Amino acid sequence: MKLYALLTSAGINIAFCAILLSLYSILRKQPSNVSVYFGRRLAQFSPKPHDPFCFERFVPSPGWMVKAWETSEEEILSVGGMDAVVFLRIVVFSIRIFAIAAIICIFLVLPVNYYGQAVHHGHIPSESLDVFTIGNIKEGSKWLWVHCFALYVISCSACVLLYFEYKSITNMRLAHITGSPPNPSHFAVLVRSIPWSPEQSYSDLVKQFFINYHASSYLSHQMVSDSWTVHKLVTDAYKMLQTSSMKQSSTPSLIRCSICGVSPNSFKILSNDPVKDKVDLDSTTSEEGASAFVFFKTRYAAVVASQVLQSSNPMLWVTDLAPEPHDVYWSNLCIPYKQLWIRRITTLLAAIVFMFLFLLPVTFVQGLTQLEQLQQTFPFLRGILKKTIVSQVVTGYLPSVILILFLYTVPPTMMLFSAVEGSISRSGRKKSACCKILYFTIWNVFFVNVFSGSLISQWSVFSSVKDLPTELARAVPTQASFFMTYVLTSGWASMSFEVVQVFALLCNYFTRFILKKDPSNETLSFPYHTEIPKALLFGLLGFTCSILAPLILPILLVYFFLAYLVYRNQIINVYISKYESGGKFWPIVHNTTIFSLVLAQIIAIGVFGLKRSPVPSGFTIPLVIGTLLFNEYCRQRFRPIFENHAATVLIEMDRQDERNGRMEQIHHQLHSAYHQPKRTSQDSSKGERSNHSEDGDSIQDPEDLKPGKASTQVNKS
Repeated sequence: MKLYALLTSAGINIAFCAILLSLYSILRKQPSNVSVYFGRRLAQFSPKPHDPFCFERFVPSPGWMVKAWETSEEEILSVGGMDAVVFLRIVVFSIRIFAIAAIICIFLVLPVNYYGQAVHHGHIPSESLDVFTIGNIKEGSKWLWVHCFALYVISCSACVLLYFEYKSITNMRLAHITGSPPNPSHFAVLVRSIPWSPEQSYSDLVKQFFINYHASSYLSHQMVSDSWTVHKLVTDAYKMLQTSSMKQSSTPSLIRCSICGVSPNSFKILSNDPVKDKVDLDSTTSEEGASAFVFFKTRYAAVVASQVLQSSNPMLWVTDLAPEPHDVYWSNLCIPYKQLWIRRITTLLAAIVFMFLFLLPVTFVQGLTQLEQLQQTFPFLRGILKKTIVSQVVTGYLPSVILILFLYTVPPTMMLFSAVEGSISRSGRKKSACCKILYFTIWNVFFVNVFSGSLISQWSVFSSVKDLPTELARAVPTQASFFMTYVLTSGWASMSFEVVQVFALLCNYFTRFILKKDPSNETLSFPYHTEIPKALLFGLLGFTCSILAPLILPILLVYFFLAYLVYRNQIINVYISKYESGGKFWPIVHNTTIFSLVLAQIIAIGVFGLKRSPVPSGFTIPLVIGTLLFNEYCRQRFRPIFENHAATVLIEMDRQDERNGRMEQIHHQLHSAYHQPKRTSQDSSKGERSNHSEDGDSIQDPEDLKPGKASTQVNKS
């Protein structure tokens, strides 16, 4: 690819960004779009009246950027929760490390790459991008020491920044646990796979078991109703009975009326009282499942009970710390525990199959980046492809756009797999989907594009592990141009579409002006499962291409700066925090960053080997070992805090509540903390789902919170 093709792609995306950001600054001022761009604020405050004739509403302004920049981390924490702060820390970390990498690589590595061969250079825009990569360095060149030095600086800086970020987020998580109001999930344990007994109900079994083995700490329990599965069967049976009774009531009699010839029993007056004519579905569908929430008197007792093996049979009396009330994924609680391993294997195989099916569009996209091969495959396109503007668009812009369109099918598919997998919490389902999307994007966007070609050739590359560094060293520099255009299209343009909220805006206009109705004003939670993999993928591209193709670093910096402003604005105004995981996404970020660093170092070893420079290659091996040792230290030092609760912290919290006399109040609140959604006959006919507490009040499902109700319910969690 020529440099002017990259500049063409950059120009197109800069124009898109400028237009969409200017359009957003106007659209956000319109009263009709308040529900689209200020959904979180509507959940807590009523909108103020706007002057419809104010000229300022139709003039673009950067005020939203200034507001997003000035918002402090404490305000972000109070508005979006710890997960939002952790996500923004990912962006800040990326800005810091790639700013260091850009300074080193642009001023040291890039000139070495450009003048690596003793050839005559022409006009810079018409230069091939290959002359800016490490592939332009001649074999045995002493200048490869510059690349080795830059790799050391980037790797050491990344490890230092990672350590301080991990330590800071760990302390923040501990402060979040100790400083938050009493959380019902700290006192509750989810018990699954309760053994069935013909003599006792599940509730009696749970009470008897925990009184017998946890008498000093057991408080109470709440059974999980298996109404999700049973309700449909009961409803269908009720409809069949109703249809059957109507048929029987209309059976003709042998005695006919002498006037009209109709049987006197042909017509039957049905009662208009719905209570008498329908089955009591609530009582029928409230069948107990083999799961229960068990409440304990102290936090420490709940943690001990969740981690201790309750039975000699590990498949019975399985205990886990309960999720937060708004985080519970109710439909998965009554899945038989023995099915979970089958579900996990099935979803893993389905994800792998989906991953390999995606090779078809990726291979097609890679064909577009190679203009000569495209002309040979489609001879009738030679005349069109010879035009400069067409070749620039086809090779520099179109491939990344097509790949992004195909990638839009990945998040909903992975969310479906994660739901089928059997997660007991919504945050756990989103975390599982995040990992699946991350593996998928790294495989298809990086490895498959690097080893573009037929499936057989790709498999032969990965079948020989010892040749993998060499193959990566040959392939990555040649695909650096595609990665640059991908960051331009998937990064810059996607940020503009994110802030404009195109889909929500179109739905708002359709509802308001076509259907002539007021929009429903539904708010959304932050899509961590899609945005975290995107940021980590760009980080991987930055690390692996930093010394190989330094031109990608300024493009990445622009993306992360734009992401910093856009995501802060969305957290402040648009997205609402419906549940909290306590920053559990950070270990995924840390592990992926370490993987990216090690991969970049392995590729560097392969490149130094191809360039017949054994000394820099040998000096890179200790860097790989040091990075892995650093990762192991962080895994031992910080990772357990994200997986378990510290006993000292919980005991101190229990003692403080006892000294302040709040423990009895907390125990009283536990009985009404978890409200399982129940389906009624009216909900069945409408296809809606509602939650009913013990006193009959309806509580909305957290995933479907309306702004009017979200403020009161989310603030309680």
